[in-house]
Amino acid sequence: MSRITAIPTCLLFATALAACSHQDRDIYQGYVEGEFVYLGSSQSGKLTALSVARGQTLKAGTSAFMLESADETAALDQAQRQLTAAQSQLEDILTGKRAPEVASVRAQLAQARANARKAALQLSRDEAQFSAGGIAKGQLDDSRANADAAAAQVRDLAEQVDIARLPGRPQQIAAQRAQVAAAQAFVAQAQWKVDQKRVAAPADGLVYDTLYRVGEWVQAGSPVVQMLPPQNVKVRFFVAENMVGSLATGRAISIHCDGCTEDVPAKITYISNQAEYTPPVIYSNENRSKLVFMVEAHPQPADASKLHPGQPVGVRLQ
Repeated sequence: MSRITAIPTCLLFATALAACSHQDRDIYQGYVEGEFVYLGSSQSGKLTALSVARGQTLKAGTSAFMLESADETAALDQAQRQLTAAQSQLEDILTGKRAPEVASVRAQLAQARANARKAALQLSRDEAQFSAGGIAKGQLDDSRANADAAAAQVRDLAEQVDIARLPGRPQQIAAQRAQVAAAQAFVAQAQWKVDQKRVAAPADGLVYDTLYRVGEWVQAGSPVVQMLPPQNVKVRFFVAENMVGSLATGRAISIHCDGCTEDVPAKITYISNQAEYTPPVIYSNENRSKLVFMVEAHPQPADASKLHPGQPVGVRLQ
């Protein structure tokens, strides 16, 4: 009786083993990888504030850290004051002379006109006297010269009044506008340096690690915060040479990991065009089964938190 029952048990075990072997062929081994983002500054300085901690989830735009910026702030203030001075000079050139200066020239013009009228009356009397023979011709010539000079002075001062109300010469205005543009460029440069001392998260993500402590000197370009945005979590797995031709980007897969309550859906985003050998062998038709291709897939950002870099996973094609 025991012998009869042992035969089905063996058969059942063999069937289960075959099923497991078949299932294993449908699952491809891989691992989770993270493309980390390293936050640093283009400027050097002492770390004065570290606003994040390892394991913290950040929103895009959240301040991550700050470097000392006293020198850059002073340079920005200087550049802004120089811009204000250049703009004031341009406005002065565009508006012409000040109102008191124009009033002074107008007063001189009024006086010149009075002198011109007086000289004209004197010339009229001298012409009458010369016709009667009362004065010499030299005196008449002097009167005419005085009248002409007074009239010329009136014309000159009238032109000065018009000129006083005009802006500067075109070349002078263009030169001053160039000075304003240069000052604006200096302000932008100084502002950029100040902004570089305050670094914020470029995207939502997990703070994976912090690499400096407050008070330490940070060299330009050195990363201070290491973060992992959810869209940068991916899975790498390897398929045999006879399977790679059936794959395409966009194909759906499911990712199984130990401890996961349910499989994580993902889509293939990259298929390597370069073969790998595992283990390394000399290529021949007999060992083509050892030829594999690397494939990458990305889960949805909402599911990325279920996976962790370095974690081994199993991948099933859909």
